[in-house]
Amino acid sequence: MSAQAADSRWMRRALSLAKRAWGRTSPNPMVGSVVVQKDREVGAGYHHQAGQPHAEVNALRDAGSAARDADVFVTLEPCCTHGRTPPCTEALIEAGARRVVIGCLDPNPAHAGRAVTILQEAGIEVVSGVQEQSCQELNEAFFHWIQTGRPFVLLKMAMTLDGKIATAGGDSKWVTGPKARAHVQRLRRWADAIMVGGETVRVDNPSLTVRTPEDWPCQPRKLVWSRRIDFDRRLNVWADPANPPRFAAPDGSESWQDFLAELGTQGVTALLIEGGGELASACLRAGFVDKVAFFIAPKILGGRGSRPVVAGPNPDALMDAFGVDQLKVRHVGPDILLTGYVNHVHRTN
Repeated sequence: MSAQAADSRWMRRALSLAKRAWGRTSPNPMVGSVVVQKDREVGAGYHHQAGQPHAEVNALRDAGSAARDADVFVTLEPCCTHGRTPPCTEALIEAGARRVVIGCLDPNPAHAGRAVTILQEAGIEVVSGVQEQSCQELNEAFFHWIQTGRPFVLLKMAMTLDGKIATAGGDSKWVTGPKARAHVQRLRRWADAIMVGGETVRVDNPSLTVRTPEDWPCQPRKLVWSRRIDFDRRLNVWADPANPPRFAAPDGSESWQDFLAELGTQGVTALLIEGGGELASACLRAGFVDKVAFFIAPKILGGRGSRPVVAGPNPDALMDAFGVDQLKVRHVGPDILLTGYVNHVHRTN
Protein backbone atom coordinates (compact mmCIF):
# COMPACT_ATOMS: atom_id res chain seq x y z
CA MET A 1 0.00 0.00 0.00
CA SER A 2 1.34 3.43 -0.96
CA ALA A 3 1.88 6.12 1.69
CA GLN A 4 -0.93 8.17 0.14
CA ALA A 5 -3.36 5.25 0.28
CA ALA A 6 -2.37 4.53 3.88
CA ASP A 7 -2.98 8.17 4.84
CA SER A 8 -6.45 8.03 3.25
CA ARG A 9 -7.27 4.82 5.11
CA TRP A 10 -6.33 6.27 8.49
CA MET A 11 -8.17 9.51 7.76
CA ARG A 12 -11.32 7.50 7.00
CA ARG A 13 -10.85 5.87 10.41
CA ALA A 14 -10.59 9.35 11.99
CA LEU A 15 -13.76 10.39 10.17
CA SER A 16 -15.62 7.38 11.52
CA LEU A 17 -14.60 8.41 15.03
CA ALA A 18 -15.73 12.02 14.46
CA LYS A 19 -19.20 10.83 13.41
CA ARG A 20 -19.71 9.19 16.79
CA ALA A 21 -20.44 12.68 18.12
CA TRP A 22 -23.01 13.44 15.41
CA GLY A 23 -25.26 16.24 16.66
CA ARG A 24 -23.58 16.56 20.06
CA THR A 25 -20.73 19.05 19.52
CA SER A 26 -22.46 22.23 18.31
CA PRO A 27 -21.41 24.98 18.16
CA ASN A 28 -18.09 23.14 17.84
CA PRO A 29 -17.21 20.91 14.88
CA MET A 30 -17.12 17.12 14.90
CA VAL A 31 -13.49 15.99 14.89
CA GLY A 32 -11.80 12.59 15.07
CA SER A 33 -8.16 11.63 15.55
CA VAL A 34 -6.01 8.50 15.33
CA VAL A 35 -2.44 7.94 16.55
CA VAL A 36 -0.54 5.48 14.35
CA GLN A 37 2.80 3.82 15.06
CA LYS A 38 4.33 1.68 12.31
CA ASP A 39 0.97 1.31 10.54
CA ARG A 40 -0.73 0.20 13.76
CA GLU A 41 -3.34 2.16 15.69
CA VAL A 42 -2.07 2.95 19.18
CA GLY A 43 -4.56 5.65 20.15
CA ALA A 44 -7.93 7.01 19.06
CA GLY A 45 -10.29 9.74 20.16
CA TYR A 46 -12.93 12.24 19.12
CA HIS A 47 -14.42 15.50 20.39
CA HIS A 48 -17.44 14.53 22.49
CA GLN A 49 -19.05 17.94 23.06
CA ALA A 50 -18.28 21.65 23.41
CA GLY A 51 -16.12 22.41 26.42
CA GLN A 52 -14.61 18.95 26.60
CA PRO A 53 -11.12 17.94 25.36
CA HIS A 54 -10.57 18.00 21.62
CA ALA A 55 -10.08 14.90 19.50
CA GLU A 56 -6.27 15.11 19.36
CA VAL A 57 -5.97 15.34 23.14
CA ASN A 58 -8.24 12.33 23.64
CA ALA A 59 -6.28 10.32 21.05
CA LEU A 60 -2.91 11.28 22.57
CA ARG A 61 -4.12 10.34 26.05
CA ASP A 62 -5.30 7.00 24.69
CA ALA A 63 -1.89 6.41 23.09
CA GLY A 64 0.15 7.46 26.11
CA SER A 65 3.91 7.10 25.60
CA ALA A 66 3.28 5.37 22.25
CA ALA A 67 2.47 8.79 20.77
CA ARG A 68 6.17 9.72 20.66
CA ASP A 69 7.47 9.62 17.08
CA ALA A 70 4.01 8.54 15.89
CA ASP A 71 1.81 9.81 13.06
CA VAL A 72 -1.29 11.64 14.25
CA PHE A 73 -4.28 11.87 11.92
CA VAL A 74 -6.93 14.51 12.58
CA THR A 75 -9.94 15.45 10.43
CA LEU A 76 -9.64 19.22 11.10
CA GLU A 77 -6.61 21.45 11.55
CA PRO A 78 -5.66 21.47 15.25
CA CYS A 79 -6.56 24.56 17.24
CA CYS A 80 -3.65 26.88 18.01
CA THR A 81 -5.25 29.36 20.43
CA HIS A 82 -6.49 29.22 24.00
CA GLY A 83 -10.27 28.87 24.27
CA ARG A 84 -12.30 26.69 26.60
CA THR A 85 -9.44 24.20 26.21
CA PRO A 86 -5.66 24.65 25.66
CA PRO A 87 -4.25 24.63 22.09
CA CYS A 88 -3.99 21.18 20.53
CA THR A 89 -0.78 22.25 18.81
CA GLU A 90 0.89 22.37 22.23
CA ALA A 91 -0.37 18.89 23.07
CA LEU A 92 0.98 17.47 19.80
CA ILE A 93 4.39 19.06 20.32
CA GLU A 94 4.62 17.93 23.95
CA ALA A 95 3.61 14.38 22.99
CA GLY A 96 6.51 14.22 20.52
CA ALA A 97 4.48 13.48 17.39
CA ARG A 98 6.65 12.84 14.35
CA ARG A 99 4.05 13.66 11.71
CA VAL A 100 0.57 15.23 11.69
CA VAL A 101 -1.85 14.49 8.86
CA ILE A 102 -4.77 16.92 8.55
CA GLY A 103 -8.02 16.37 6.69
CA CYS A 104 -8.92 20.02 6.10
CA LEU A 105 -7.76 23.41 7.33
CA ASP A 106 -9.55 25.65 9.81
CA PRO A 107 -12.38 27.52 8.01
CA ASN A 108 -11.65 30.72 9.94
CA PRO A 109 -9.42 32.85 7.67
CA ALA A 110 -7.70 34.26 10.76
CA HIS A 111 -6.60 30.79 11.83
CA ALA A 112 -6.33 28.76 8.62
CA GLY A 113 -2.84 27.34 8.26
CA ARG A 114 -1.51 28.76 11.54
CA ALA A 115 -1.36 25.34 13.20
CA VAL A 116 0.52 23.97 10.20
CA THR A 117 3.18 26.67 10.60
CA ILE A 118 3.45 26.17 14.37
CA LEU A 119 3.88 22.41 14.03
CA GLN A 120 6.41 22.70 11.22
CA GLU A 121 8.46 25.21 13.20
CA ALA A 122 8.52 22.65 16.03
CA GLY A 123 10.07 20.10 13.62
CA ILE A 124 6.90 18.09 12.96
CA GLU A 125 6.14 17.01 9.40
CA VAL A 126 2.67 18.15 8.33
CA VAL A 127 0.49 16.87 5.50
CA SER A 128 -2.92 18.43 4.80
CA GLY A 129 -5.81 17.87 2.41
CA VAL A 130 -6.22 14.12 2.97
CA GLN A 131 -9.87 13.10 2.39
CA GLU A 132 -10.45 16.85 2.33
CA GLN A 133 -13.91 16.87 0.73
CA SER A 134 -15.30 14.31 3.19
CA CYS A 135 -13.82 16.21 6.13
CA GLN A 136 -15.31 19.48 4.91
CA GLU A 137 -18.72 17.97 4.24
CA LEU A 138 -18.90 16.49 7.75
CA ASN A 139 -18.75 20.00 9.23
CA GLU A 140 -20.29 22.03 6.41
CA ALA A 141 -22.73 23.70 8.81
CA PHE A 142 -19.95 24.75 11.18
CA PHE A 143 -17.79 26.01 8.31
CA HIS A 144 -20.68 28.05 6.88
CA TRP A 145 -21.49 29.55 10.30
CA ILE A 146 -17.85 30.53 10.91
CA GLN A 147 -17.54 32.17 7.49
CA THR A 148 -20.93 33.95 7.28
CA GLY A 149 -22.25 34.26 10.84
CA ARG A 150 -25.45 32.54 9.66
CA PRO A 151 -26.63 28.96 10.12
CA PHE A 152 -26.35 26.51 7.26
CA VAL A 153 -29.89 25.99 5.91
CA LEU A 154 -31.00 22.50 4.83
CA LEU A 155 -34.42 22.17 3.20
CA LYS A 156 -35.82 18.67 3.79
CA MET A 157 -39.00 17.63 2.01
CA ALA A 158 -40.81 14.34 1.40
CA MET A 159 -42.85 13.96 -1.78
CA THR A 160 -44.44 11.54 -4.20
CA LEU A 161 -43.04 10.85 -7.64
CA ASP A 162 -45.23 13.62 -9.03
CA GLY A 163 -43.94 16.18 -6.54
CA LYS A 164 -46.85 16.21 -4.08
CA ILE A 165 -46.44 16.48 -0.30
CA ALA A 166 -50.10 16.15 0.73
CA THR A 167 -53.62 15.81 -0.55
CA ALA A 168 -55.77 18.89 -1.10
CA GLY A 169 -57.17 18.34 2.39
CA GLY A 170 -53.69 18.20 3.95
CA ASP A 171 -53.30 14.44 4.53
CA SER A 172 -49.55 13.71 4.42
CA LYS A 173 -48.99 10.74 6.76
CA TRP A 174 -47.04 9.00 5.61
CA VAL A 175 -45.54 9.98 2.26
CA THR A 176 -42.29 8.05 2.83
CA GLY A 177 -41.45 4.83 4.63
CA PRO A 178 -39.95 4.01 8.05
CA LYS A 179 -36.30 4.06 6.90
CA ALA A 180 -36.68 7.53 5.40
CA ARG A 181 -38.32 8.77 8.59
CA ALA A 182 -35.45 7.29 10.60
CA HIS A 183 -33.03 9.23 8.42
CA VAL A 184 -34.98 12.41 9.18
CA GLN A 185 -34.41 11.72 12.88
CA ARG A 186 -30.69 11.74 12.13
CA LEU A 187 -31.07 15.12 10.44
CA ARG A 188 -32.94 16.43 13.47
CA ARG A 189 -30.07 15.31 15.70
CA TRP A 190 -27.74 17.33 13.45
CA ALA A 191 -29.87 20.48 13.55
CA ASP A 192 -29.70 23.23 16.16
CA ALA A 193 -33.15 24.44 15.11
CA ILE A 194 -36.09 23.14 13.05
CA MET A 195 -38.53 25.38 11.20
CA VAL A 196 -41.95 24.54 9.76
CA GLY A 197 -44.86 26.59 8.50
CA GLY A 198 -47.89 27.37 10.63
CA GLU A 199 -50.16 25.24 8.45
CA THR A 200 -47.85 22.25 9.01
CA VAL A 201 -48.16 22.75 12.77
CA ARG A 202 -51.96 22.87 12.57
CA VAL A 203 -52.51 19.99 10.14
CA ASP A 204 -49.64 17.57 10.87
CA ASN A 205 -49.24 18.41 14.58
CA PRO A 206 -45.49 17.60 14.62
CA SER A 207 -43.44 17.51 17.80
CA LEU A 208 -40.30 18.91 16.06
CA THR A 209 -38.16 16.85 18.43
CA VAL A 210 -35.62 14.06 18.19
CA ARG A 211 -37.57 10.94 19.14
CA THR A 212 -34.82 8.37 18.63
CA PRO A 213 -33.04 7.96 20.91
CA GLU A 214 -35.67 8.94 23.47
CA ASP A 215 -33.08 10.41 25.85
CA TRP A 216 -31.50 12.72 23.24
CA PRO A 217 -29.91 15.58 25.25
CA CYS A 218 -29.64 18.24 22.53
CA GLN A 219 -33.20 18.90 21.39
CA PRO A 220 -33.33 21.48 18.57
CA ARG A 221 -35.10 24.81 18.92
CA LYS A 222 -38.58 24.96 17.41
CA LEU A 223 -39.37 27.71 14.93
CA VAL A 224 -42.78 28.30 13.35
CA TRP A 225 -43.02 30.43 10.20
CA SER A 226 -46.28 32.27 10.76
CA ARG A 227 -47.56 35.76 11.45
CA ARG A 228 -50.50 34.30 13.33
CA ILE A 229 -49.98 33.10 16.89
CA ASP A 230 -53.54 31.92 17.65
CA PHE A 231 -52.56 28.25 17.86
CA ASP A 232 -54.09 25.60 20.07
CA ARG A 233 -51.62 25.26 22.93
CA ARG A 234 -52.45 21.55 23.16
CA LEU A 235 -50.54 20.93 19.93
CA ASN A 236 -47.36 18.84 20.18
CA VAL A 237 -44.95 21.74 19.66
CA TRP A 238 -45.92 22.98 23.14
CA ALA A 239 -45.43 19.60 24.83
CA ASP A 240 -42.08 20.63 26.35
CA PRO A 241 -42.43 23.81 28.44
CA ALA A 242 -38.63 24.17 28.50
CA ASN A 243 -38.50 24.35 24.69
CA PRO A 244 -41.56 26.26 23.43
CA PRO A 245 -41.87 27.27 19.77
CA ARG A 246 -40.77 30.67 18.55
CA PHE A 247 -42.82 32.41 15.88
CA ALA A 248 -41.10 34.28 13.06
CA ALA A 249 -42.14 35.21 9.53
CA PRO A 250 -39.17 36.49 7.54
CA ASP A 251 -40.26 37.48 4.05
CA GLY A 252 -37.79 38.57 1.41
CA SER A 253 -34.02 38.49 1.26
CA GLU A 254 -33.29 41.27 3.76
CA SER A 255 -35.73 39.89 6.34
CA TRP A 256 -34.29 36.39 6.05
CA GLN A 257 -30.76 37.82 6.29
CA ASP A 258 -31.60 39.54 9.60
CA PHE A 259 -33.42 36.49 10.96
CA LEU A 260 -30.61 34.07 10.15
CA ALA A 261 -27.94 36.47 11.44
CA GLU A 262 -29.81 36.65 14.74
CA LEU A 263 -29.92 32.85 14.96
CA GLY A 264 -26.21 32.78 14.20
CA THR A 265 -25.42 35.02 17.17
CA GLN A 266 -27.35 32.56 19.34
CA GLY A 267 -25.09 29.66 18.34
CA VAL A 268 -27.45 28.12 15.77
CA THR A 269 -25.08 26.65 13.19
CA ALA A 270 -27.55 24.35 11.40
CA LEU A 271 -31.19 25.11 10.53
CA LEU A 272 -33.41 22.31 9.22
CA ILE A 273 -36.49 23.44 7.30
CA GLU A 274 -39.13 20.71 7.08
CA GLY A 275 -41.94 22.37 5.14
CA GLY A 276 -44.52 22.96 3.95
CA GLY A 277 -44.54 24.12 0.37
CA GLU A 278 -45.09 27.82 1.06
CA LEU A 279 -42.15 27.98 3.48
CA ALA A 280 -40.00 26.02 1.03
CA SER A 281 -40.81 28.59 -1.65
CA ALA A 282 -40.20 31.58 0.64
CA CYS A 283 -36.73 30.55 1.77
CA LEU A 284 -35.69 29.45 -1.72
CA ARG A 285 -36.81 32.75 -3.25
CA ALA A 286 -34.99 34.66 -0.50
CA GLY A 287 -31.79 32.87 -1.52
CA PHE A 288 -30.81 31.29 1.78
CA VAL A 289 -31.27 27.55 1.21
CA ASP A 290 -27.80 26.05 1.08
CA LYS A 291 -28.70 22.40 0.55
CA VAL A 292 -31.75 20.30 -0.22
CA ALA A 293 -32.61 16.79 0.92
CA PHE A 294 -35.64 15.61 -1.03
CA PHE A 295 -37.11 12.19 -0.23
CA ILE A 296 -39.14 10.76 -3.10
CA ALA A 297 -41.61 7.94 -2.46
CA PRO A 298 -42.57 5.45 -5.20
CA LYS A 299 -46.14 6.78 -5.30
CA ILE A 300 -48.14 8.93 -7.70
CA LEU A 301 -50.77 11.00 -5.93
CA GLY A 302 -52.21 13.14 -8.72
CA GLY A 303 -54.89 15.77 -8.25
CA ARG A 304 -54.89 19.42 -9.29
CA GLY A 305 -55.46 20.46 -5.69
CA SER A 306 -52.81 18.22 -4.16
CA ARG A 307 -50.13 20.25 -2.47
CA PRO A 308 -46.81 20.74 -4.31
CA VAL A 309 -43.42 20.34 -2.67
CA VAL A 310 -42.57 23.97 -3.50
CA ALA A 311 -45.51 26.38 -3.75
CA GLY A 312 -45.39 30.17 -3.87
CA PRO A 313 -45.80 32.53 -6.84
CA ASN A 314 -45.74 31.15 -10.37
CA PRO A 315 -42.36 31.72 -12.09
CA ASP A 316 -42.39 33.57 -15.39
CA ALA A 317 -39.87 31.36 -17.20
CA LEU A 318 -37.99 28.10 -16.85
CA MET A 319 -34.79 30.10 -16.41
CA ASP A 320 -36.17 31.10 -12.99
CA ALA A 321 -35.66 27.53 -11.76
CA PHE A 322 -33.15 26.95 -8.99
CA GLY A 323 -30.09 25.00 -10.07
CA VAL A 324 -28.73 22.24 -7.85
CA ASP A 325 -25.05 21.22 -7.86
CA GLN A 326 -23.27 18.08 -6.69
CA LEU A 327 -26.45 16.04 -6.82
CA LYS A 328 -26.29 12.71 -5.01
CA VAL A 329 -28.87 9.94 -5.25
CA ARG A 330 -29.31 7.02 -2.86
CA HIS A 331 -32.00 4.57 -1.81
CA VAL A 332 -33.38 4.79 1.72
CA GLY A 333 -35.55 1.71 1.92
CA PRO A 334 -38.05 1.89 -0.96
CA ASP A 335 -37.66 5.67 -1.18
CA ILE A 336 -35.05 7.76 -2.99
CA LEU A 337 -33.06 10.54 -1.33
CA LEU A 338 -31.72 13.34 -3.52
CA THR A 339 -29.27 15.82 -1.98
CA GLY A 340 -27.47 18.76 -3.51
CA TYR A 341 -26.40 22.38 -3.10
CA VAL A 342 -28.59 25.20 -4.34
CA ASN A 343 -27.08 27.70 -6.77
CA HIS A 344 -27.56 31.27 -5.54
CA VAL A 345 -25.52 34.32 -4.69
CA HIS A 346 -25.74 34.02 -0.90
CA ARG A 347 -24.07 30.63 -0.55
CA THR A 348 -20.32 30.61 0.14
CA ASN A 349 -18.10 27.79 -1.01
